[in-house]
Amino acid sequence: MLQRKISVAQIAVQLGRHRSTIHREIRRNFWNDPEVPMATGYWHMNAQHLAAGRRKRLAKLLRDDELREGVITVLKAGWSPQQIAGRMRHEGGRRRVCHETIYRYVYSPEGQAQELGRYLPERRRKRKARYARKPRSLVFPERCMIRNRPQAVKDREAFGHWEADLMIFRKEHGPANVATVIERISRYTVIFRNNDRRSKPLMNNLINLLSPLPRHARQSLTFDRGLEFVSWRELEKGLGAQAWFCDPQAPWQKPTVENTNRCVRRWLPRDTILLAIEQKELLGLAQRMNATPRKCLSYRTPAEVFRDELAKASGVQ
Repeated sequence: MLQRKISVAQIAVQLGRHRSTIHREIRRNFWNDPEVPMATGYWHMNAQHLAAGRRKRLAKLLRDDELREGVITVLKAGWSPQQIAGRMRHEGGRRRVCHETIYRYVYSPEGQAQELGRYLPERRRKRKARYARKPRSLVFPERCMIRNRPQAVKDREAFGHWEADLMIFRKEHGPANVATVIERISRYTVIFRNNDRRSKPLMNNLINLLSPLPRHARQSLTFDRGLEFVSWRELEKGLGAQAWFCDPQAPWQKPTVENTNRCVRRWLPRDTILLAIEQKELLGLAQRMNATPRKCLSYRTPAEVFRDELAKASGVQ
């Protein structure tokens, strides 16, 4: 249209853009070579080349090789872009990057060529919303409903209150499953395997796992209404802990363990053969998650916060 001598205002109308946008486009990408005066003007190939060059210069992770390699290393270790950016701010170094820059690099042609998207928490190829599955429901006593849980527990003001859930895998690989138990304040994570979904063995494993902790560190556990939690009274007898249960079809009422399960799925997808995995490998996975900084903890790690809360409640300075 410029070659046809059409005015910028008319070009803007036909392209559905403001005339200032067209003026800026022409000014930024106008080619002016004194050695070839006949080539002077706005040419779409040159404009695209110039725009791509500016975009590459503005991409911090493309310009800084050392920063890029550091980001990719911790991304492959399981850190989310927010955790990476937040930890950089927490450490106070000069070289830092925001989480949006990391996402843009991951979804850029360079990041896609390295398949970096599979290291993100949701392992998405495109940035879009997903929906969580709904658990099964069962009737439990009214006094154990989550609506009766103290406000201090709901607001994460009291230490020693946990959330628990089961991660289920493909039926053809057997009934084995993985239990995840999360402390609500510190996000401290414990992971262990169950060979089936029977309730009593699961509760016995929980009792054996949490009983070494002091009483103030194991005050209650919140579950959904799955059949695997029907023996919850064993907790009151063996652990002295209160059990709370979500409303029907309301997994969002125990968000800490639900979010943790989504993270764990990166290493334990549904087609995992659990019987081929030893407990020490699950222990190592839990240690990795507990050593990963969290935005909700001001980029401290769950292990650091859990240790501080134990010392605080025990009166240890």
